[in-house]
Amino acid sequence: MDTKPNNEGKPPRQNNRGPRPEGGRPSRSGNRPQNGGGRGRGPQQGGQDNNGERKAGISRGAAVRALKRTQMDAQRIANQYMAAPTDEKRRPNFIDDSPRLKVIGLGGMDGGGSKNMMLVEYVNDAVVLDAGNDLGVDLPGINYGIADTAYMESIKHKIRAYVITHGHLDHIGGLPHIVPKYPAPIYGSKFTIGRVEEIFENFGLPMPEGFELQTVTMNEDTHERLKIGEFFVELVRITHSIPGSTCIVLDTPVGRIINTGDFRFDPNPLDHERSDLERLAELGNEGVLALLSESTTVERMGRTPSESTIEQSFIDIMDQAPGRIFIGLFSTNMNRVQMIVNAAVHHNKKVAMDGRSMVSTLEMAVRNGFMKIPKGTFVPIASAASMKDEELVVVCTGSQGEPSSALQRMANGEHRHIKLKEQDTVILSSTPIPESGNDALVGQMVDGLVQKGVHVFEARNHDLDNVGPLHVSGHASRDEYAEMIQLTKPKFFIPIYGAYRVKQRHIDLAVEQGIPRANTVNALNGDVVALTPDKMEIIGQVPSGTILVDQTGAVVSNVVVKDRVLLAEEGLVAVVITVDKKNGNLLTSPDIISRGFIYMREQEEIMNGLRNEVRRAVQQRFKRVDLDRFKAELKDHMTHYLFEQTQRSPIVIPVVNVIGGKTESAKTVHQSKTKSAEEVAAEQQERFLKMRERLLTQDARVD
Repeated sequence: MDTKPNNEGKPPRQNNRGPRPEGGRPSRSGNRPQNGGGRGRGPQQGGQDNNGERKAGISRGAAVRALKRTQMDAQRIANQYMAAPTDEKRRPNFIDDSPRLKVIGLGGMDGGGSKNMMLVEYVNDAVVLDAGNDLGVDLPGINYGIADTAYMESIKHKIRAYVITHGHLDHIGGLPHIVPKYPAPIYGSKFTIGRVEEIFENFGLPMPEGFELQTVTMNEDTHERLKIGEFFVELVRITHSIPGSTCIVLDTPVGRIINTGDFRFDPNPLDHERSDLERLAELGNEGVLALLSESTTVERMGRTPSESTIEQSFIDIMDQAPGRIFIGLFSTNMNRVQMIVNAAVHHNKKVAMDGRSMVSTLEMAVRNGFMKIPKGTFVPIASAASMKDEELVVVCTGSQGEPSSALQRMANGEHRHIKLKEQDTVILSSTPIPESGNDALVGQMVDGLVQKGVHVFEARNHDLDNVGPLHVSGHASRDEYAEMIQLTKPKFFIPIYGAYRVKQRHIDLAVEQGIPRANTVNALNGDVVALTPDKMEIIGQVPSGTILVDQTGAVVSNVVVKDRVLLAEEGLVAVVITVDKKNGNLLTSPDIISRGFIYMREQEEIMNGLRNEVRRAVQQRFKRVDLDRFKAELKDHMTHYLFEQTQRSPIVIPVVNVIGGKTESAKTVHQSKTKSAEEVAAEQQERFLKMRERLLTQDARVD
């Protein structure tokens, strides 16, 4: 899929926090100095700026309010991907045992369509349609998000199957997390099941003990119908940018519903697997209760061009290119890969592939007979450097400028086997994913390529470069969305898999096709759409949200994400002090650690001032309050001082080591029977130094 940030590989990070001021991070409290400033202050004094001028003192309340604003900003960013709220004491308002068909979007009903996941429930049976992930999550340390399955926990005894429209990650990427918790067979076309088995094999975490993956391959060409509980399921062939794409037809006791999956009506696909318009028309004539239609590109006018229109472009470029040819595209677009292979064979060139996800998908496609590769066409990427320039075509990931992709590593000179050079040709056979922030990253990558003297052809600039089209979308345009409605003739219409505003455009289009507006609904994630043969309405909500997953496949708490955002935005300052419990005196100068806040060696006056503040706090408060309260007061005191000096609110961590007390005294008395007081003191000092060394890292930023 080429218009959502959820296809192949993790897209680059994007900034959802508004534009940054030139030269730095976004400012939330006016124009803050980026590296701090000012001098250390004594008691009851304001700081000084870098010009030696006196600054007005800042009240403790202002510092506290600034810290709260910073924390709220971080929480707001983290809350874009909240897990489902839970309230065990209150009876959920979505329990409904009446014989109505319930359609629930657990994911994909907002944004650009991601973590796509629909649930269809009737009395004691439920099936899940797609279970994808969201690779466009813009949070530190997060790889992707999946739909929260809190509601599935309450109906896990009803779940009979997972039925998948196609093999893109935004439709199957959540399966390894969800299916082991709620086991049921997974249904799909041959290619889709191949992709499902592939992601389970490559999943980073072990499966629960006793879990066995169950898959059912269905034949979309024979209109095979299988019984699943109270439902009958059928897959109908549809064209998209990945083989094996299908619509899901679900016959229920209430009526027939159709989930289109991602689609376009390509009249001349490379694999000759055209959309089964005849079967869709038959289903429409028989009667369709509700159409659940994807909505990704409803705002695009006309019809999407055929994939076949770009085949000649690759042949023409290979005719003219003076050196090696590198083609970046989405890793699952096997039809495009087949097209490139055909062009390479036509020019007596060899093909090397790079990008783990692309190679894995290709191996699966060849194994299952979806690709026709003449013997001897492919060569290992490791041998590419030894081949003649005019003999080589490299197909790789990186068309979106992803930082770790094969093409980006080649552009940066970091690739293990290939270094790009003058007279090489790079073709970007895709367009930047809308609303992903990829435009800038692609532009930066192209800048680097052009600086190396590489010829670059971008799909979006093909007219300017005097070449034919290099990419077509995998999604329908407005006329095709209208045709889907005309073919299926649904009584009710529910747009899915798209942003709210785009789904509303889809509803307007459905009304133009004759569907009463009262028979449409623009549902959100968690909305329970209840259907009878004569009525459709939203009757409540189930818990919905996003579960965040890191690079290892482990789930990450929202609280952890908030802390990561704070660290990324404001940095961290830790102070380590060691206090004699008997007299309350510091045993050594406070050790200060700064990470992502200011460079301490350039801000010695601020750090010295902070040490003085810590010393004064110990003298004034340590013997007067208990240890926990002292730590809290010390944290507030440091926060106030740092905000006054820098107008920033880093995470502040005080570490207080207390030496002495009953345990230490008893130990000293016992040891004094055989050791002198000087020896005991020396041992204590040695233990303290070792403890201090463990607490502090050996880094230039540690003072």
